[in-house]
Amino acid sequence: MRTAVITVASTARREHLERQRRVLAEVADDIVRVEAWLDETPPDDIRDAGTLSLHVPPGPHGFRVGEGRNQAAARAIDAGAELLVFLDVDCLPGPALLAGYRAAAHAHPEALLAGAVTYLASVQRPEQAADLPFLTRPHRARPALPPGETRAATASEYNLFWSLSFAVTPATWYRIGGFHPGYEGYGAEDTDLAWTARANDVEMRWVGGADAYHQWHPVSSPPWQHLDAILRNGGTFAERWGTWPMGGWLEAFAAAGAIERRGEGWVRVG
Repeated sequence: MRTAVITVASTARREHLERQRRVLAEVADDIVRVEAWLDETPPDDIRDAGTLSLHVPPGPHGFRVGEGRNQAAARAIDAGAELLVFLDVDCLPGPALLAGYRAAAHAHPEALLAGAVTYLASVQRPEQAADLPFLTRPHRARPALPPGETRAATASEYNLFWSLSFAVTPATWYRIGGFHPGYEGYGAEDTDLAWTARANDVEMRWVGGADAYHQWHPVSSPPWQHLDAILRNGGTFAERWGTWPMGGWLEAFAAAGAIERRGEGWVRVG
């Protein structure tokens, strides 16, 4: 099964991308590698040996992550990919990630496949694939199955989908329709993809053994730097689906006095 590994990248995450490239070279065989650069102007030396690179500049409100993935998927399919593996730039592929997704895709070619993600601590800087299994500690918010096992997600578990690491066959990708292009900047595009899959009767399956490892970077909770994007993208999601996503963050912003509920929406205060 010819496999594409798709990553959207930016200069701010260049160090993480370089580490991902090194680890991927260890665990990958004959893959199609596609990187979509999201900066206004990509760096001059973006190309990596054997990599297909494309440029998807920001929209008026920020990075177009979903559109970057859409265009990269189209490029991968044109290059003959039979399985699309989407790996966030912050994520390192575990030694069995590709094999796990391929096995699951053979058994369930019609499904949206989601592997487990381990969040690495700030002191953990693995430089080779052999280091990763010793660091495995899947995030507790999502199911983590034994290697070789898969399970269909319940209807409510579609809310737990993350675009950090997932895989689909091209036929399933077309059935879902890719990421909605209306999201720019941070937030909501992954939940929208999962809800679109559910609305189109695409099964989501948790995949054991297809582990990815998220490299550490500073974060804030709630993510204050993304407040405007969360309001904008949350509003887009609400228009499409009739409910607001990212409820925990919205409640935290409201508790801090930064936003308030007005009618069916949320707005900044002051």
